[in-house]
Amino acid sequence: MSFFHSFLFLFLGSFLAFGQTIKVQPYLQDATDSSIYISWETDLMDESIVDWGLTSALGNSTIGNALVSSGSSRIHEVKLSGLLPYTKYFYRVRTGSATSSIFTFKTPPLPDAGVPFRIVAMSDMQQDNAFPNKFADVIQDGVIDYLSSEFGGEIIDNLALVMIPGDLVDNGLNYGSWEETFFTPAQNLFKHVPVYPVLGNHENNATYYFKYFRLPENGTVGFEEHWWHKDYGNVRIIGLNSNSPFNTQIQLDWLEELLDSTALNPNIDFVFAQLHHPHKSELWTPGESPYTGEVITLLEQFTTSSGKPSIHFFGHTHAYSRGDSRDHKHVWLNAATAGGAIDNWGEFPNADYDEFSVSQDDYGFVSVEVTGDNNPSVVIRRYSLGDQNVVLDNVLSDSLTIRLNPSVVNTPAPIDPINIELAPECVVLQANAFSSPTLGMLHGQSHWQVSTDSLNFSAPVAESWKKFENWYYEINTQAADDLSDEKINGLLPNNSYWWRVRYRDRELNWSNWTTSTPFTTGNSVALPNLLLNPGSEDSLANWIVIEGVVESLLDGECSGTTQHGGNRYFAVGGLCDHSPVGRCIQEVDVTSYATEIDAGNLPVNFGGYLSDYSGDDLPEMRLIFYGSTGNQLGTSDTLWTLNNTWTYVNQSLPIPALTRTIRMELKGTRNVGTDNDSYFDDLFLSVGVDSINCFSDLSVVNIPAPSVQLKVVP
Repeated sequence: MSFFHSFLFLFLGSFLAFGQTIKVQPYLQDATDSSIYISWETDLMDESIVDWGLTSALGNSTIGNALVSSGSSRIHEVKLSGLLPYTKYFYRVRTGSATSSIFTFKTPPLPDAGVPFRIVAMSDMQQDNAFPNKFADVIQDGVIDYLSSEFGGEIIDNLALVMIPGDLVDNGLNYGSWEETFFTPAQNLFKHVPVYPVLGNHENNATYYFKYFRLPENGTVGFEEHWWHKDYGNVRIIGLNSNSPFNTQIQLDWLEELLDSTALNPNIDFVFAQLHHPHKSELWTPGESPYTGEVITLLEQFTTSSGKPSIHFFGHTHAYSRGDSRDHKHVWLNAATAGGAIDNWGEFPNADYDEFSVSQDDYGFVSVEVTGDNNPSVVIRRYSLGDQNVVLDNVLSDSLTIRLNPSVVNTPAPIDPINIELAPECVVLQANAFSSPTLGMLHGQSHWQVSTDSLNFSAPVAESWKKFENWYYEINTQAADDLSDEKINGLLPNNSYWWRVRYRDRELNWSNWTTSTPFTTGNSVALPNLLLNPGSEDSLANWIVIEGVVESLLDGECSGTTQHGGNRYFAVGGLCDHSPVGRCIQEVDVTSYATEIDAGNLPVNFGGYLSDYSGDDLPEMRLIFYGSTGNQLGTSDTLWTLNNTWTYVNQSLPIPALTRTIRMELKGTRNVGTDNDSYFDDLFLSVGVDSINCFSDLSVVNIPAPSVQLKVVP
């Protein structure tokens, strides 16, 4: 051997002996009551050893495997077996000269042990360049500080595992981001408790994801780690992949079969599913996925047939939301954002969906506490760390409790109307106060239906589902509603109807329906609609186009929508032809009401039905008040929606003194695509004592109109 080769051999030997560095500190995976996987990453060498034991003296060593992550770097994986259930263990990892500190973990309990435990769910920690350390803040100042301050002791005694519904990194194809922006910020948590992620769109189905994570391989053959399930105590956690091309019927068939077997498993009380995309999203409607709706349907069917409550956790929209299914004890929960740039109110298309009770544009995480006693329960708590402008210190901003065993809610009794005649504009359904034999249970929701058939409510002519809270755009729009009465719109004059209602408590338990109760409507008392051609039935007659394109369309014309009433509707911005913005007006002469207007006691009520196609384009309407010389005296609020179904909007307000002309303005703004899908139909404008004045307890909550932007997602 030459001197050069001898020197090179000694140099490389020295480098390999002393040059190893732990790039990714140990993190835990796929734990059972008798085993656990421990992974870490080094910059060199295949040696993979875990020293472990019941004390810090360790005493046992287990050898595992390594695989190439990038270049000379290696991801190490060691499975420890033969462990005792619900037991604390000490461990350290070794690769050559690189040795970690000694850490601890606790194995899960036996399935029927009935041990209470806690899960943390958080999502979308992908790095935001404007706040690159936010995920580290959520871990250290959020989760770890919360566990320490609330419970004391060790992390392993207060937290069982972490769920992450996707978007762990900004780009899964970028190798360096896994260490720098995901594992390093979370190392003080993941070295003690196992982490269970699912794929988001930002992972890009990258090989790195499957190298870093050891997830249960019990999904469909050929799709291992794309979907899977894991049991902890009395909870079955199901991981799903909502990304194309994996959002297939194959996955749904697997899920349905798994849920069927879960229903028969006596050790499982609750099902937690996690997937990335929302079915509905109040803060970013373009991120919605019909596929998640199919998953929800399966979970709803499972919950109702088995009696076992379920939750689906998701992300994608960078904000928190909590909701529930109306007819099933199933919770909708967006666990974001743990680092991704917040989707602020008004920044993107928004929608106020019936399913959601709370939506918040903030950073934070979710704590889920589960008990397995004689009355198993789940307590969900959202902890907020504030937003870009205001930093909060783990403020409890939302909570919900659900239980396996349903509480009884007394069936409400109808009060009014009962066998009486009302004007169709003046129908308010009223029932008695909520009550339950369960001490302390409160009224959470009411569901009202009106039918033309006393025995059949399968297709109600009017329906309303309201909750005790609806936090939308930072306003609780339900703050003034005691849920015991409900105004009904859209009934016909001189008709026979029946109505019923049911009450739900705040743990998602429904009462039975009230008996079917009759009433009739008489003649209309509404004042005439002062608008001419309010539903576009006479094309654009009486409307003046002042900007862009405005069209009067038939059902489905130019791939449009179906009209709300009559045969036509307005497309303000256009479909057959189109423009980025469309505006049209109609001016109403109110000179004949001058005396009442100038006395300040004449209101105006206006509104109609608005819709768009996909939650992107923005239909808006407002009133502008002018004096006799054309001087502007004021405006109404702007009414709008981003719903893709016909949505009723209206406002009543005083007419400013000296008003002689009221202009109604319709505006459609295109935000996505080529067409301007801003639809209007069945508009109205009336003055004087009209339908809104039938009821003294009605109030209008005004939400600021959005400044819509586009959110680009690769």
